[in-house]
Order: sequence, then C-alpha cells, then structure tokens
Amino acid sequence: MTADHPQRAGDEEAHPKPEGRFNAIEPLTRLRAALPTGFTQPAIPDTRPLPTTTSDRRRASIGADSLDRDAHLWEKVTEQQESGHGLTGTSAEGETVLYLAYGSNLASETFRGMRGIKPLSEIPVLVPELRLTFDLPGVPYAEPCFAGTQYRDPGFVHGEDKEAQDSDLSIIDEDFLSEKEPLLAETQEVQRSEADRNRWHKPLIGVVYEVTLADYAKIIATEGGGRGYRDVVIDCYPFTKGFKPTDPVPDHPQTTPFKAHTLLSPSADEDRKKKEGAKHGDTSVVCTPCPKSSAFGDMGPHMRPDPEYAQPSARYLKLLVTGAAEHDLPIAYQTYLSQIHPYRITTFRQTVGKVTFLVLWGPLILSLLAFSKRFAGPDGRSPPWLVTLSNVIFAGLWTSYDCFFKKVFGDGERTLEDTPSI
Repeated sequence: MTADHPQRAGDEEAHPKPEGRFNAIEPLTRLRAALPTGFTQPAIPDTRPLPTTTSDRRRASIGADSLDRDAHLWEKVTEQQESGHGLTGTSAEGETVLYLAYGSNLASETFRGMRGIKPLSEIPVLVPELRLTFDLPGVPYAEPCFAGTQYRDPGFVHGEDKEAQDSDLSIIDEDFLSEKEPLLAETQEVQRSEADRNRWHKPLIGVVYEVTLADYAKIIATEGGGRGYRDVVIDCYPFTKGFKPTDPVPDHPQTTPFKAHTLLSPSADEDRKKKEGAKHGDTSVVCTPCPKSSAFGDMGPHMRPDPEYAQPSARYLKLLVTGAAEHDLPIAYQTYLSQIHPYRITTFRQTVGKVTFLVLWGPLILSLLAFSKRFAGPDGRSPPWLVTLSNVIFAGLWTSYDCFFKKVFGDGERTLEDTPSI
C-alpha cells in the first residue's frame, strides 16, 4: 500500500530536548550481530562496489525542498510509522536520502547484510563538526559500548585546540604542582600526552550512503525512532579529486560541502551545552528533560556518567576497521581505528562476573532479540510495548552492574590497566 509522503513545508515544531537516556532498541540492533552462529541466520551481504554519489545529487541536497536538509524528516517519518502507515510505497522507494555512516554501518556485513539496507551510491567524506565516540551502553563484560558521534569542541573546529591544551597544562603547573612534586607533574604530562596521541584530532571520517526513503525509515526505526540517537542534518565534505588513502587528512577541508542526515549520541546536546557553558564561565548549564512518553518513561536506561570511559569489544572494533578498509578511507584513520584499545577481561574475578552476569541477563536479552525479530513491522520498527520492555530490562541490567557486579567482580567496561583519556 502506498503511504502518504511526509510533509516538508511549514513545520516549525522544535526538536525535543534530549535527556540523558538511550533507547534499548539501539544496542539490541547491534547485539544481534554478536550472537554466535546458530542463533541467527547470517545474511549474505551484497559486496558489489557501489557507484560514487554524483555531484548533481550532492548539489540537490542543499535545495529548498530537499529531504536531505529537512531537519524534521525523522519526526515526520516516525509519526507516520506510529500511525500505522509504513513507508513502503512507490514514492518512498523513488525518493532518496543522504545518510552519513561512521560506526559498524561502514561494514557491508552490517549495513547491507544484517540490516538489509540497499544503498544506491556512496561517497567518503570529512565532517569537521563531529567526532567519533563510544558512548552508547551495551552489555557489561561482553559488549560494553557502541559507536556514536558528538559535536567536536569548537576549539578543535577552529584550530584553537593547541592553545587550549597549553593553557590547561600551565594551569596545572601553576596551581597544583610545587617544586617538591616533579614526579607527579611528569606522570600527569605523560598520561595527558599518551591520551592525546590516542585521540583523533581531525574531522570525523565516514561514508555517506544514498538510500531510499523507505530504507531511511528502516534505519530510523532500528535506531530508536528518534527517542535515542537524534537525527540531525550535517555538512559533509567530499575528499578532493585524486585524493589517495596515503595522503594526509586535511584539518580544514576546502571542497564544496553538501547536506546529509546522521545520528548523534543521546547525550550530544547535553555535552555541547556543558562545554559552551564552561567556555563562558557558566557551570550551571543543564538540559531540560523532555516529557515522558509513557508511564514507564522514567524507567528508561540512563547514559553512562562518563561517556569517554567505556571501551568497545574487539569484535565490534573489527567491524569499524573492516568497514574503513572496504571504503579505502585514509590510512591515518584506519591506523587510528586499529589502535583503539578494546575491552579485555584480565582477572579471574571478571571472568566469573561475566559468566554470572550473562547467566542472569542473557536469557532476557535473547528473548528481546527474538521478540524484536518476531514482532517488528515491515519497516523494522518495534511495537511500543517491546520498546518499553526493552528499556525496563536494560535499566535493570545496568543498575545491577553499578550496584553489585562492578563492586564484587570488577570493571566490565574498561580494561583494568588502561588509563581513561584525560
């Protein structure tokens, strides 16, 4: 049945302000790929090379009526899905949306295989406004976190990061260190420089896929339907013609940008407001929580208190490294991804904790995965009751970890000997 097309014009409704929570449908989508062979029927991805998104299509993204610059597109798509009208008609298949991928969706086995998306074209891009994060909670001891994006610090975007770093170091030297503490000073500087080396200070690198409106609706549905990751319109810069993977990555791309949709981490706006407030000397900046969508809204799982703390699993990191290689992304970026430290269990106590945790919560997670496959609609959207059930279970899962498992069995988010980024 052909669905009505989402209206574009005259929609002045503001984005809901995010709260520090995530939708459990998001990690469930990624956990499906972590199941051992036999629990799921592996999808065979179409690995044929895709054509490059044309310059005409990129120029069309900045047009007044373009879906690519419609900041409310995900709201309209979600409303239409919630009203029972899926986007599977001729119009939805004929119109296309540009979508920026940066995490496991870089890998064809995930995006074109497990998720069943059929992109029409693709192009690697630089995104100066964003940075890669691993702040979407998963399952402690097994898959601690998944990839997301947040806005880059304005200082990095405008080339002011070195000055800020030097300023931070001088403050430490003047205010907190004395002549009797040279060893402490040296240790702090070594830790800071090591953390600095392990971070990517250039623009985010990803791949923009051209997908049908129907496939875009499927992406939004399986990413929480706008209640977790938040869809935003972002400027993307293609690499210069003739750019080779071995060439240096530019700090400030000079190519003509185009518009594309991408997904921000649930805590992205809160993080940005805190940074802007701190920059202007206001430490009281807070985000206004959005209204609860149901009686169980306050039982949804919270984001982790430190978004820079958790480490992804080796399995998940491999998807990012593989995807970057598939798209011939710059060698420097591939090297950065390959050098990210994965989470590793290093003590017998953690091993016991992992087994105990998975025995307790594993059956419930497997049930959620089975339910999401059984009851998902044609567009991939889970019914509201399943979203609520998933949120309640994941809230309980992380509460049990914080209140009991971490204290008794040790860290399930970060390898013990690794120092968090400073």
